[in-house]
Amino acid sequence: MAISVAPLALLNETELVRRLQARDEQALGCVQRAYGKQLLTVIVRLVRDEALAQDILQEGMLKIWQGIASYQPERGRFFTWMVRVCCNHAIDSLRNPRHRFNNRNRPLEASAVCHVEATATFNPEHIGLRELTLELKPRQREVIDLLYFGGCTQSEAAQQLGIPVATVKTRARAALVALTVLARSAHYRR
Repeated sequence: MAISVAPLALLNETELVRRLQARDEQALGCVQRAYGKQLLTVIVRLVRDEALAQDILQEGMLKIWQGIASYQPERGRFFTWMVRVCCNHAIDSLRNPRHRFNNRNRPLEASAVCHVEATATFNPEHIGLRELTLELKPRQREVIDLLYFGGCTQSEAAQQLGIPVATVKTRARAALVALTVLARSAHYRR
């Protein structure tokens, strides 16, 4: 089977697919040049990380190369099939436990979190927090009083209350959830 010698830049999708199926490595380079930026844009929208998207694009190109035999022109355009291959790979990458672990454990400097120092004059009373805590259950209120108004650590609060640290954490979490609900309802009452 002879491979046509048309310039790669002028190939249409049908010819490009045919050359990929014939294992023409130059055709893969043509795919990368012709569709790489568009595929990268789609992947970045999914993963929201440029470096990860670049990696996924390269792995996606390998999957396209390896899986070109599964492409069926009657089911859609070649570009659409490539987008589907790359998107499926991106989703698989995001679901991978290793990605989740690495994403959760990024240094703060690398995160998109904006570091803004609290003003020196911040006082919880300004937002009416003390009044909201009065509506909490007594056990939740005593933990919040020690942690937020008393300046205690969780260990110190546990020691003062004579309860395990895990119980302090559980009560604090429940109190914060309750305070969120109370704050929202107070906001709507205004």
